[in-house]
Amino acid sequence: MTPQIVRTLAFQPNERNIFFHILTACNLSCRHCYINPAQHGNATLAKETIADWLTLFADQDKNSNVIFLGGEPTLHPDLPFAVKKARQLGYRTITVDTNGYLHHDLLNKIGPEEAVLSFSLDGPEAAVNDPLRGSGVFEVCTANIRRAVALGFETSLIYTVSSLNIAALRRMPALVKALGIRNFFIQIIGLRGNSAGDDSSGLQLSPEEWLTQVPPVAAEAAALGLHVIYPKVFLDASEPFVCAGEAAENFFIFPNGRVYRCPLCEDFPVHSFEITADRHLRPNSGLREEQFFSLRIPEGCVMNKMLQPSNISYNSDGRPRYRISCCLLKQEIMSSMV
Repeated sequence: MTPQIVRTLAFQPNERNIFFHILTACNLSCRHCYINPAQHGNATLAKETIADWLTLFADQDKNSNVIFLGGEPTLHPDLPFAVKKARQLGYRTITVDTNGYLHHDLLNKIGPEEAVLSFSLDGPEAAVNDPLRGSGVFEVCTANIRRAVALGFETSLIYTVSSLNIAALRRMPALVKALGIRNFFIQIIGLRGNSAGDDSSGLQLSPEEWLTQVPPVAAEAAALGLHVIYPKVFLDASEPFVCAGEAAENFFIFPNGRVYRCPLCEDFPVHSFEITADRHLRPNSGLREEQFFSLRIPEGCVMNKMLQPSNISYNSDGRPRYRISCCLLKQEIMSSMV
């Protein structure tokens, strides 16, 4: 077997990651969509606002990265402008997270050197993917991935694992490889947005399902030459808990001006900051997520304990069976020959 490198990606103190939702509208209605219009708004940001907010978070002294999100960001007619503005401001990497529809002829309005395209696909075939994301999505998404790869765009693929598609995960690496994609992100479903609804029971995986199925598939994908990243989720006994809210700079920006530091909190009005009408970043005057980041509990992530307690199970003596890591802590695996 080809030697592999497996490591936990440590938080980088000089790195700033901007997750910028430029709208919340989408042409799909995915079963596990995390957008919550009551908390995130339903506005489509004006071109001038996008420029101002990109400028507000740009920091020349840090390795700043921006990820454009929605909803579906390619629905925004000014996305090409946003990409070019981010490059002008000196963002190190620029990524567009897309459901694959690539509206407004995006591939002909930006160049491969300007942005990475990250596609979401939740099954190796339409029979698995489309019940989760929508009829016809698999065909459209894979066709546009092939177009993007042929044009020279760097591409990645995100697979959100739930009980509805875990059985098909093993067939994904071969598809990712066949599509010409180099980077494969395996994501765990969270109890946010649609997944937090009354019909969400049973969507999440048990620790045993995650630990016995996801790392082996990641290793198989790496053996095919793919670069694989997936959430750490469960900490080993010897690993310390580290919160990205304390050790890194991550900002999750929504069209209503809310700015979160922790994605688990996005269903609640506990955001750390608000962007004011005059384009300043102001601390939220109410209860803020960051007030909890420093708490240390046996369960690991305090936000997970508060907001998603069903993720945690306990031994008969009351001790947690697993510690939950920060949701932004990632595991990386790739061939050492790459």
